[in-house]
Amino acid sequence: MKINIYVIVFGIIALLIIIAGISSIFFSGPGANSPNTSPINVTNLKNYGPAPNIQGISAWINSRPINLTQLKGKVVLIDFWTYSCINCIRTIPHLNAWENEYGNNGLVIIGVHTPEFQFEKNYSNVLNAVNRFGIKYPVALDNNYSTWISYNNHYWPADYLIDKNGNIRVEQAGEGDYNQTEKLIRALLVDANYSIPNQMTNVSMGVNFSEIGSPEMYFGYSEISAHGSYFSGNDMMSPESTFNYTAGNLTQPNTIYLAGQWYDGPDSMVATSNSSKIFLIYKAKNVNVVASGSGHSTSIAVKLDGESLNQSSLGSDAKVSGGEAIVNVSSSRLYNLVSTPSYGIHVLEIDARPNFRIYTFTFG
Repeated sequence: MKINIYVIVFGIIALLIIIAGISSIFFSGPGANSPNTSPINVTNLKNYGPAPNIQGISAWINSRPINLTQLKGKVVLIDFWTYSCINCIRTIPHLNAWENEYGNNGLVIIGVHTPEFQFEKNYSNVLNAVNRFGIKYPVALDNNYSTWISYNNHYWPADYLIDKNGNIRVEQAGEGDYNQTEKLIRALLVDANYSIPNQMTNVSMGVNFSEIGSPEMYFGYSEISAHGSYFSGNDMMSPESTFNYTAGNLTQPNTIYLAGQWYDGPDSMVATSNSSKIFLIYKAKNVNVVASGSGHSTSIAVKLDGESLNQSSLGSDAKVSGGEAIVNVSSSRLYNLVSTPSYGIHVLEIDARPNFRIYTFTFG
């Protein structure tokens, strides 16, 4: 049954309260949006003590196994990441730029890939992501969280800068403030007697965190229990079973409304009929989903404000076919559905085919 929601939605959009944009969390140093032009004196940096070694790794990509004791005299950046995390993905261009600029002159970047979802433990999935993102530095698959735990880490992404003596000098969680991080890298390199180029790297951020008015939203009964529910009051979670949802009227922003049949798994939900739909009022420029085809190839049709996406709003994974904006979904990864020219409030509709499995919404 087609649900006529748009008249109601546009009547209440003016009441939308913009949620504070996602900002980086820093253990040390300035905040994500705080400019800092002060010179960096390495002696003023806190010393967190010897860096734990990279341990419990199931596989390495782009490198043989690395022991941190072999890297004394160099500057090491440990980057905890996982390949479907949009915050991590937005960090990668900066890491790649630092690898290109300083990788042959004292800096060693090690990406410690610690999975958030079960499918991120798959070596082939991680290897495909490393190739897709153009990552050349070593990547260690920390599938059992051994290195994550040894660093007492809690975030994706999180960076730890290690000095020439093997001590952690900077702990930083979250994305952003890349200029300050690069200044710290350069200061530690100079302290380790490496020469550095006159100019810093220049990579466009591409996202304005203050304009994002929607948080990451999780699917699946266990994830919702852990992160909080973003589902409408009319929708009843049905763990490990299929439920026929009725979306009703969209009245709440940043609230997921389901229609049709969905199977409720622990960390995701799966469309089980051709009438399975998702509705969402959001504020952002880009809309992404972490999704898969549940072992099959499937697809979704995407609408924005009641209309099929056009060329100006197509995400990088969407294409127009037969008058519809279609996203083909097979591998388990992040898919960019919508990319509008500017930030704004919109109504998203996803018409899902059977076997479409969704884990999260993320925004940019």
